[in-house]
Amino acid sequence: MSRGLWRVEVDGAPCLARGTVDDGPQSLMPADITLASLLNGTAADFAASLHVRGGQVVPAGARLLAPVAEQEIWAAGVTYERSREARREESRVADLYDRVYEAERPEVFFKSPGRWVRGTGAPIGIRADSTWDVPEPELALVVNSRGDVVAYTIGNDMSSRSIEGENALYLPQAKYYTGACAIGPCLVPVADAPPLHDMTVALRITRADKTMFDDCVAVARMKRTPEELVDWLFRAQEFPEGVVLLTGTGLVPAGDFTLLPRDEVIISITGLGELRNTVERVGRADMRSKPRVMS
Repeated sequence: MSRGLWRVEVDGAPCLARGTVDDGPQSLMPADITLASLLNGTAADFAASLHVRGGQVVPAGARLLAPVAEQEIWAAGVTYERSREARREESRVADLYDRVYEAERPEVFFKSPGRWVRGTGAPIGIRADSTWDVPEPELALVVNSRGDVVAYTIGNDMSSRSIEGENALYLPQAKYYTGACAIGPCLVPVADAPPLHDMTVALRITRADKTMFDDCVAVARMKRTPEELVDWLFRAQEFPEGVVLLTGTGLVPAGDFTLLPRDEVIISITGLGELRNTVERVGRADMRSKPRVMS
């Protein structure tokens, strides 16, 4: 049974907790141990912190939080053949994504500050000024300050395909908004997780108890390795508190599907648990500013 590092809210304060993927958070960790301090150590230090016994029992009713704090969330794109096909479908410059898929340098972009990330059970957003929205289920790499992958988790890189497809330069607006990133349920040390070639990413979307999409893909079909993506991310940046890197998606619903409010998105990865979120609409469709009144 895979051990996991959970983040919970107890008496209004966030806390780290040890537990398992199947049973959830079980014992609170000392208050002086933070995710930033763990990610400033070695991979062995991170794994060892979850093997310590004892600690106060997590109280009943503790709220699950996203398992990130100060860490930035970055993402890689067009790392699966299906992702390249989907970006071709939506884009007016389709060959742009062919070049990214085949290039030595990957597409890597900023996704979210840790404080904005939603955990399992929290709502995820679709923009009110977007007409075509999908989830993107992804293996997430938890990387320490030295650039070592110390753990895995599940990520949802929510995306507005209508905005990105209109112009590739609109990528930040398509990817970076309220509720656009979910991560969870917990962080599983690399040593406790299945080998990557045995992992499968599954996505299920339900609407009023009806399944709208249900499919899976093997992580082994990813074109680039985790080490390659991390190397590019760290080439000109430092992450003293660690970083989470989403590795791209191989699951994209057909072009005639878009998310709607109250849809439920369930993402699971072998050995890492399940990330479950309900969709809500965020922002305003009409973003025109009011006329300025000259005094």
